[in-house]
Amino acid sequence: MSHSPEGRRVFGTLTVEENLMMGAYTLKDHDKETLEWIYDILPRLKERKKQLAGTLSGGEQQMLAIGRAIMSKPKLLILDEPSLGLAPILIKAIFKAVKEIALSGVTVLLVEQNAKAALKLADRAYVLEVGKITHEGTAEELLNSKTIQEAYLGKKH
Repeated sequence: MSHSPEGRRVFGTLTVEENLMMGAYTLKDHDKETLEWIYDILPRLKERKKQLAGTLSGGEQQMLAIGRAIMSKPKLLILDEPSLGLAPILIKAIFKAVKEIALSGVTVLLVEQNAKAALKLADRAYVLEVGKITHEGTAEELLNSKTIQEAYLGKKH
């Protein structure tokens, strides 16, 4: 299990590649194959691999936090608000990478306020209000629910 926390929390004085390798710290073999896969799904990290993490944009730091979490080869990846405060183009890149991660066989638990983007990505969804589950079902069921559309997706019928 691996967690990518809200707020990114990268090691600012380490390079992008050093941050990624910190994610593999508990593994006996630092897996270059996983590193190259991360660079494939998050190509901006490869472009910046020698750059100090503290000098990256917020979106790039979020990509780095996700990449670092993947380096430990988890079966379950928990992502906490990966799109928080990011520009739409970076949100799109991050959600594309999350989809690739899920398609690789990693189970992803996504906590996300961007309901529309999360539901487009998810298989199953739960809506929480004040810490209680108020709605649940397949992502498709919730996307098509009039109640969910009006309350969370900004659509009026």
